[in-house]
Amino acid sequence: MNSAMLFTPFSPIDAAAAAALLAAWLGIGWWIEHPGAGRPSVGRIVAGYRREWMMQMVTREPRVFDSQVLATLREGTSFFASAVMIAIGGGLALMGDPTRLSGLLPDFGGAQVPEFVWRIKLTLSLLLLVSAFLAFVWSHRLFGYCAVVMASVPNDPGDPAALPRAAKAAEINITAARSFNRGLRAVYFAMAALAWLAGALPLVLATLVTCVVLWRREFASKSRLVLLKPDLD
Repeated sequence: MNSAMLFTPFSPIDAAAAAALLAAWLGIGWWIEHPGAGRPSVGRIVAGYRREWMMQMVTREPRVFDSQVLATLREGTSFFASAVMIAIGGGLALMGDPTRLSGLLPDFGGAQVPEFVWRIKLTLSLLLLVSAFLAFVWSHRLFGYCAVVMASVPNDPGDPAALPRAAKAAEINITAARSFNRGLRAVYFAMAALAWLAGALPLVLATLVTCVVLWRREFASKSRLVLLKPDLD
């Protein structure tokens, strides 16, 4: 097959490959967030630890450790939000002058591709990056809400409001983490979407690899086994 054929204008195969990536992004996200009871995902397992964290916070004195952990989580969301903003800016700059892509891929017939084709293919990745940015920003804000609720937990463990308020903080914390994980998945698929620049087949392969990586990390990783290991043998 002539390598230049990889860079033909859009075809039904291109549309199907792009649709498959979006379906895989939404599908594996739903699977991770709604796993079967017999095989929970890492996100679901860690949610249990987050609830336990808030319960332990009620009796911990002082609570500086808890605030430091939460600050670290917020720093992570800030870092990724900033990194995604830079990536979006770079993508928009590249869309303004897509001829750079033709220069990067001359051996594959890139110079023969109309500029609007490059722009549309880059748009898929940019849309995913925008989704990631919004998820990271919302996660950062939710961690802020969590900090406020944590600060409102009474110092007296015997106060009737202590445990219910800690439970509220836990649920907000879990929601923030869920949004953060959604942002990460969007980044993964945004990188996979760049494979579309090389054609429909590379896009499909990149989508499959991304799904396998995400599935392994959530359902078959060593860290998952460690989290599931009983505390008392």
